Amino acid sequence: MAHVAAWKKEMVSDLRSTMTENPVVAIVSVHGIPGPQIQKMRADLRDSAKFLMTRNNLIRIALDEAAQEIEGLDGLMEKVEGQCAVVATHTNPFKLFRRMEETKAPAAAKPGDIAPEDVVVPAGPTSFPPGPIVGELQQVGIPAAIEGGKIVIKKTRTLVEKGEPIPENIAKVLPKLEIMPMTVGLNLLAAYEDGIVYDKETLDIPPGHYPSMLAAAAGNALALGVGVAYPTPVTTPILMSKAYREALSLAVEGAIPIRDSIRMLLARAESHMLALASQIPGLADDRIGSRVGAAPASGEQKDEDDKEEPEEEEEEVSEEEAAAGLGALFG
Repeated sequence: MAHVAAWKKEMVSDLRSTMTENPVVAIVSVHGIPGPQIQKMRADLRDSAKFLMTRNNLIRIALDEAAQEIEGLDGLMEKVEGQCAVVATHTNPFKLFRRMEETKAPAAAKPGDIAPEDVVVPAGPTSFPPGPIVGELQQVGIPAAIEGGKIVIKKTRTLVEKGEPIPENIAKVLPKLEIMPMTVGLNLLAAYEDGIVYDKETLDIPPGHYPSMLAAAAGNALALGVGVAYPTPVTTPILMSKAYREALSLAVEGAIPIRDSIRMLLARAESHMLALASQIPGLADDRIGSRVGAAPASGEQKDEDDKEEPEEEEEEVSEEEAAAGLGALFG
């Protein structure tokens, strides 16, 4: 039987106990992160999570042993590849993912790195004075020239397309142009909680996404409740207001005189009176006649140039005036 180093047994034991003592266990990639930055990230997480980094085979052994106590934890096994670490915490996976994203920052590319997006050098002036840098830029395909004592890039150029490796000569030039195409930081690959393994795509939810969905659902539920007249503490005031408006409209259309409709009925009657008086010359007395002459003819359309002008507020007619007008018109 092969001898197993004591430090390996201790590390596996430490990993297993960390996984079983915390409700959330995550596998994070640390690929491309320099040692000093990893130590800083570890320190930043110390108040809310435990960060353990070791050989992948030891992580797999610890996952297998911990899965005997916690069902489903071995679902993280397939994510253990490349340079990775274990993060164990009481923070829910979605908040943990956001915190991991906050550790990321732009970084210079190294030869052979895969471009996450197109590497583009924009046209325009640079801060470089004339010198050998012109030749370096031209050698990697950047159309550079000297103009007005400055080096100018004549045309926007895509040096590396997304998904392609970045050549060594281009990787050396990009930092000089302050182009940092890579992103360095803890990359959460998957997280386990309550028997469920959440992958990166599931956890990558924009802030405010669920509150917006809940607000939309509440609005739709309210509209449905009002639409089907379903009484609740929220819909009842709206339904009462809607019922009042519909009852008032019915009273006006049916010429039913009630306290709230009488003013509208009198105003409508006066409007009909004036329209009728305008069609029968001599029927109305002088007082009504003067009002007919001042009122626009029925069906008359405004001139196109007057469409944008605000309408003047109509003079409010009292109930007494409306009744007197009706009496003068019809005897």
